[in-house]
Amino acid sequence: MERYVEDYQKRRLTERVDIMTAINILKSQGYDHDELIAEITKVFYVDLDTYNEVVKAA
Repeated sequence: MERYVEDYQKRRLTERVDIMTAINILKSQGYDHDELIAEITKVFYVDLDTYNEVVKAA
């Protein structure tokens, strides 16, 4: 699924729960681990340190 959002429209994901929710939604749509960061950053500004913590914990 192609998603294009203008930069000024992107929401910030900084909370662990929000990042985990986005990851779970993408996984439910069939994205694998290697595709997650590419897809999530198309739609959101992501705190990458928190993202990495969430991915390591999962």
